[in-house]
Amino acid sequence: MTHDIPAAPAFGDALPVSPAPGVLAFLARRRSASALSLGARGPSDEELADLLTLAARVPDHGKLAPWRFIVLRGEDKAAFAARLEVLAADHADGPKLVAKLGKLKTPPLGVAVVSRTVDGEIPAWEQLLSAGAVCTTLLYAATAMGYGANWITDWYAYDPQARAALGLDEGEQVAGFVFMGTTAEPPQERVRPDAAALTTVWKD
Repeated sequence: MTHDIPAAPAFGDALPVSPAPGVLAFLARRRSASALSLGARGPSDEELADLLTLAARVPDHGKLAPWRFIVLRGEDKAAFAARLEVLAADHADGPKLVAKLGKLKTPPLGVAVVSRTVDGEIPAWEQLLSAGAVCTTLLYAATAMGYGANWITDWYAYDPQARAALGLDEGEQVAGFVFMGTTAEPPQERVRPDAAALTTVWKD
């Protein structure tokens, strides 16, 4: 499958702001797919490279890139899941934790977006928000490519031993796992928040 993704502009190129009605239509109907519904095929190596390049084009105050990617797929993803099963067995609610690994095992491809705070003038909160923006953009880009995608965190995003097994350094945390694949069935629309009810206008 090929996708018409423009080459990245060169530094300093003019990037005019223009209407993009197709993007608005996409956002109006965007829907995450259940991770348990995602099967083969997933994004190819070339497609994944494009997705990660697009995901990295997020707001990033200070140009710190306070995040990185860990790709999970194939036998290596299965081995990671097996390690998590061993860790889950040490918990009182082990069977429940093992059951939650279905969202990791089922999709053919997952990307862990790892947040890391860079010391300096940029507040840590803004750096964390940038990592969240990476997750969102990756999710949207995969969906725009025609794949089902789901952004989750679960117990293995927070468990210290699971984070070590994933290869996180001290001070790093999982902003999200974004799982991708071909949907077995179209996702159904869910209840959405009433934006007007959540909006106020500040007045002096």
